[in-house]
Amino acid sequence: MLKKLFQSFRPPVRGAHHKRTTPEVINSGQHSLQRGQFSRHAVSIVERLQNAGYQAYLVGGCVRDQLLGITPKDFDVATSATPEQVRAEFRNARIIGRRFKLVHIHFGREIIEVATFRANHPENEAAEDSHTSSRNESGRILRDNVYGTLEEDAQRRDFTINALYYDPVSERILDYANGVHDIRNRLIRLIGDPTQRYQEDPVRMLRAVRFAAKLNFGIEKHTVQPIRQLAPMLREIPAARLFEETLKLFLSGNAADTFEMLVDLQLFDPLFPASAEALEEHPTYTHTLISQALINTDLRIKQGKPVTPAFLFAALLWPALPGRALRLQSRGMPPIPAMNEAAHELISEQCQRIAIPKRFTLPIREIWDMQERLPRRSGKRAEVLLDNPRFRAGYDFLLLRESAGEETDGLGQWWTDYQDSNDSERRDMIRDLGSREDGTSAGPRKRKRSPSKRKRADGGAGE
Repeated sequence: MLKKLFQSFRPPVRGAHHKRTTPEVINSGQHSLQRGQFSRHAVSIVERLQNAGYQAYLVGGCVRDQLLGITPKDFDVATSATPEQVRAEFRNARIIGRRFKLVHIHFGREIIEVATFRANHPENEAAEDSHTSSRNESGRILRDNVYGTLEEDAQRRDFTINALYYDPVSERILDYANGVHDIRNRLIRLIGDPTQRYQEDPVRMLRAVRFAAKLNFGIEKHTVQPIRQLAPMLREIPAARLFEETLKLFLSGNAADTFEMLVDLQLFDPLFPASAEALEEHPTYTHTLISQALINTDLRIKQGKPVTPAFLFAALLWPALPGRALRLQSRGMPPIPAMNEAAHELISEQCQRIAIPKRFTLPIREIWDMQERLPRRSGKRAEVLLDNPRFRAGYDFLLLRESAGEETDGLGQWWTDYQDSNDSERRDMIRDLGSREDGTSAGPRKRKRSPSKRKRADGGAGE
């Protein structure tokens, strides 16, 4: 899988810093695209803007994906019209964003995003207008509303494969950055100088990984080279934005490959510092648990089953939790309060990096809390737990821990059998626990040296 990171060959294309002002024009007979493949609403927007005297094209991911035979999730339009001019043309349009002004045009549930052509930012600060453009000391772009020409817009895009403009009227593709060539060679390549482009927006490093995993592309060697050195810049990105980016990374059906690449490129640490530390301290267990959770999540997505970020974050953070709880216990705190306090601290710290909303942090705590309650089965406890709305997620999480090599004295199998038993059999199972069930917490448990062979049948980021 890590072959995706490095491509040894350098295709015979223009140098990384060359700025191309005239596109390669690919006529309808030279490519596979047809206007009927695209959203009819997006096509109508392009036609209407062109009829009003503006330039307008379908752009980016929808063009790239159609060339690859992938059904696009979104259809974006790029135009010479300003946001205000676009809004004047469409009654169902609204301007959104401050950092990057866009127009959303609504057609029922479908939203078409329309962006005005962007230009390069002024090199000197004195030339910058704070209302349209601003950067911080490290070069990160804080505001990006410098409008420009189609040619300038193409150079401002991140990757060559995203700088393709399709005109559904003439059915031509305009290719300013050899994007079609890189699609054929299955390469992720930044436009311009990679270090500068990552400094402008460090999230591009995550996007490179996401596209490589999603499309099964390699990352071109000059594009990948600065990533490890610049990875700490992700700490400057607002935590709310990183939450959205993390969902894209792990809920697109390629989470297992994405995780491997993030770790290899040292991008996992600035996103999940406590988990990265656990990966150093307990590499086999941590890697196995997180990988298994992500493999199961990818499988659920492939099968069209629901997934929830709560389970995903619970798995990504769990390896950092038991050690913290044990440290608190060593200071005299009882097991359950220690676990609760460790969970609170861990989630609070993580939210400084990735702003996980409360609607997910509460279920994370409940899934973890269930790990303390599942060993307590005496009397009516097992029956009550089975009716708990978080039981299924907690049970799935228990099996995940076992698959990573945690020793739980057969607890996962016991709960599997309990669910499959009738009332009489369940009473017998509780009775058989006898003196073994002392009603105390299992607490953080020791790990086996080698992972268990029993894998979860379904699990993943389930509901």
